[in-house]
Amino acid sequence: MYLRIREIREDHDYTQAEIAKLLNCTQQTYSRYETGEITIDIHSLIILANFYHTSVDYLLGLTDQFKPYRKKA
Repeated sequence: MYLRIREIREDHDYTQAEIAKLLNCTQQTYSRYETGEITIDIHSLIILANFYHTSVDYLLGLTDQFKPYRKKA
């Protein structure tokens, strides 16, 4: 699975340790998410999408549209 979590993290000048703290995991675990060695859970993807103001689909590489979807009322 192609994830954009590394490139978006680097584009925003965050370290793996900083994002790992946000996700309440170790830097080693986050590093393994970035390499695809282990699968990132949906809860963490939602946290990252909200943090970066984008969509989970963008993080997963399912769309090239960075802007998040509109929330339904």
